[in-house]
Amino acid sequence: MTERFERHRQPWTHEELEKLKLLAKKGMALKAISKAMTRSEESIKDRAKLDGIGIAKLR
Repeated sequence: MTERFERHRQPWTHEELEKLKLLAKKGMALKAISKAMTRSEESIKDRAKLDGIGIAKLR
């Protein structure tokens, strides 16, 4: 069963964007970033793409 997040369609704050950049820079995986920020993986992926932030892919 997938996790459900209560923050559906909430706008991104400046602090959240800074946290996303920091976590991505540390090399965290998408799933880990999603849990840490309580946002869906799809939301994280879309925002990272919009801002040109690279997310590590675990193999």
